[in-house]
Amino acid sequence: MFKNSYKLLFLITLISGTLITISSTSWFGAWMGLEINLLSFIPLMMNTNNLLSSEASLKYFLTQALASSILLFGVIFFFMLSNWSNNLMINYTNLLISSALLLKSGAAPFHFWFPSVMEGLTWNNSLILMTWQKIAPLMLLSYCLNLNFFVIIIMSSILIGSLGGLNQTSLRKLMSFSSINHLGWMLAAMMNSENMWLIYFSFYSFLSFTIVFLFNNFKLFNINQMFGLFNGNSVMKFLMFLSLLSLGGLPPFMGFMPKWLVIESLIDMNMFFLLTFMVTFTLITLFFYMRICYAAFLLNHNENNWNFKSSYFNKNFFLSLFFTFFSIFGLIMINIIYWLF
Repeated sequence: MFKNSYKLLFLITLISGTLITISSTSWFGAWMGLEINLLSFIPLMMNTNNLLSSEASLKYFLTQALASSILLFGVIFFFMLSNWSNNLMINYTNLLISSALLLKSGAAPFHFWFPSVMEGLTWNNSLILMTWQKIAPLMLLSYCLNLNFFVIIIMSSILIGSLGGLNQTSLRKLMSFSSINHLGWMLAAMMNSENMWLIYFSFYSFLSFTIVFLFNNFKLFNINQMFGLFNGNSVMKFLMFLSLLSLGGLPPFMGFMPKWLVIESLIDMNMFFLLTFMVTFTLITLFFYMRICYAAFLLNHNENNWNFKSSYFNKNFFLSLFFTFFSIFGLIMINIIYWLF
């Protein structure tokens, strides 16, 4: 990423834009931070080796510019109505601001741009889009909570995130629908407390980083590439698929930890229908991860009779081993630390 010095500059301004937004005391300052963040990310998206990068950057710019204009209009309208006693209009304005922020973060039903933009990005940029680019909109969204509206968005995000990934062969689109599903869980965590969604987001960011590091290291972009990979290194193949299951939230792994916290908070809030809906459709997300693992391990696995020295045992292999270890055994380690201290 840093072969060109301008990319380092834009990465610094990207981080600065988000920090301006989350530390701002006014809506205008928050909007300004979002614009700096947007205009910094577009040059990072450009890649001469990928023909889809220009299309992806244009889609991203148009969508984010639309969301920014709706947000600014909503904020101005909100301050115009603040002297009135018409609560209904203020609620509608609140919904307008929330919708603009949900469009920026890629939550369903405002998700239409997210998978197609992800398809045109490199893995490094995909990771930024899935994690860092969500911080500012979600932080602003936590200031304007509307319980009934949030429940609808949560249900649609989890439904579309689960069903959308079933017929995908591209790993980037698969990760994008997974991100939409996780965004539904983050919004559910946000309804409980400010800290809860930040904890969920931290776990999700680490697990996404682990998966993207593996995909980028071995240059994987489609499901069929995973079937013939690691024929001489079954350990790495096993660790990769366990990390995928961890991201899906299978109980023995670390990915289940944030979901566990959200499930407990929803039970405390007596939102049993929403909880049942979320768990049921998240199982579908887990299904399309397990489908890849099952096919790659049992149906398409083969090993060479002549095992030459593997090229996978390099520094990246040990880094992958390090990250996947925490992804797989994180929940057990957290429980041990909790009981010790």
